[in-house]
Amino acid sequence: MRLGTGLRFVVSAGVSGCQPSARRDMACRVLSLPGSGGGGCRNGPSKDLKSWKEILNTSVGILQQGGVIALPTDTIYGIACLAQNSQSIDNIYNVKGRNGTKPLAICVGNIADIYRYCQVNVPDQLLHDLLPGPVTLVMERSDGLNKELNPFTSLVGVRIPDHAFIRQLAQLCSEPLALTSANISTQSSTLSIEEFKDLWPMLSLVVDGGPIGDVANPECRLGSTVVDLSVPGKFTVLRPGCALASTLEILKNTYGLLPIS
Repeated sequence: MRLGTGLRFVVSAGVSGCQPSARRDMACRVLSLPGSGGGGCRNGPSKDLKSWKEILNTSVGILQQGGVIALPTDTIYGIACLAQNSQSIDNIYNVKGRNGTKPLAICVGNIADIYRYCQVNVPDQLLHDLLPGPVTLVMERSDGLNKELNPFTSLVGVRIPDHAFIRQLAQLCSEPLALTSANISTQSSTLSIEEFKDLWPMLSLVVDGGPIGDVANPECRLGSTVVDLSVPGKFTVLRPGCALASTLEILKNTYGLLPIS
């Protein structure tokens, strides 16, 4: 699939067929999740389950063809591709305008999947206490992860966002998603799809989940808290993010992990 080619219309979930739109100038397809107008789609659809499933299936098909899609997480908007597909990895770096030495995180649908792609040095219950949630856990990668994903490091960050759509998408793909923020590298993170319109022509699909948090509040753009757990019994905060206090409470007070200074 050539990214952004032939997808020059906007489809609103729940409307049958492909409806023309005034947004024809954007070479991208946009699908709106049920409940996205009020930000009520994080926990899955309260109605219109059919449209939700159709958007999931469309997203899976595009990812399997090497496409890069934008979608909501529990913190900010992200762009994703299949982590096990090396051509997709090249595509997502092209979208970001990002240096290939900057690592991508992976997103999985279930905690059990972490054990397939990472070497876990912490109690299983610790993972359950932090995930799903706004935290990225950095661990030693396993041989099951694509060697061409972040080939310059033995570590990988793994996420399970507290958002039903991206979790279900990873589950349906049966492999991890490579995930990064939906913005040009070095620019601010985004909380609505309108904020990254410049990327639309380079994307295969934009999944609109409505505004994430308060777009006027800078703290809502901090992204996930990133913690390195690769050293047994210890941790390093790599990025404070939006959940630092609660994450430290669990790591230090509940499990007695020691910070590496």
